[in-house]
Amino acid sequence: MNERATIRKANPSDAPDIARIHIGTWQVAYRGQLPDSLLDGLSAQLDRRIAFWERWLTVDGPTRGQTAIVAEVGGRVVGFVTFGDAEGEPCDLQVGEVYAIYLDPNYWNRGYGRDLFSAAVDGLRVHGYREATLWVLESNARTRRFYETAGWTPDGASKVDSLGDVALREIRYRRMLTA
Repeated sequence: MNERATIRKANPSDAPDIARIHIGTWQVAYRGQLPDSLLDGLSAQLDRRIAFWERWLTVDGPTRGQTAIVAEVGGRVVGFVTFGDAEGEPCDLQVGEVYAIYLDPNYWNRGYGRDLFSAAVDGLRVHGYREATLWVLESNARTRRFYETAGWTPDGASKVDSLGDVALREIRYRRMLTA
C-alpha cells in the first residue's frame, strides 16, 4: 500500500522541487509528442525555472489570486497543481481554471495525482467557482483519460500556443463544480 500524500499550499522554498518536477514530467509525458531536442533542452533551463517559480509563488500568483498546492510523500515534494480565475473567461461567470498539474513520473499510478487534482477542484469550489476549465495537449491521450475519469469533458475550444518553433495544439476541458 502506498504512503498517503500530504497535500499543502506551496511556499517559495518549494520552487526548486516544482521546477524539477515541471521539467522532468514534460520530458517523460511529452516524449513522442514534442521534439526530443526541445524536451532534452529543458534540463538546461532549471535555474531559470526555479527563479520563475520563486517569483510566481511570492508575487505573480498571489497578486492574481492564483494558488499552488504541492503533494508530499515521505517529506519529498512529488507533484504540484496551480489554479485560479479562468484566463479568457469573464469573471462574472464564476469560472475557475486548473492551469497546471504535474507529478514526478516515479510517483505515477499511485493515486497521488488524483489526490492533488481533487484538492485543486475543492480549492476552486471553496473560492466560489461554479465551473472550471483546463487546457491539455490534444495529443496527450494519457492525461486526457485522467481528466475524463475525473468527470471532465472537452468543450470544443482549441488553441495553438508555441514554444519556440514548436506548435502546442491544445484542447479545453470543462466541468461543473456545483451539484
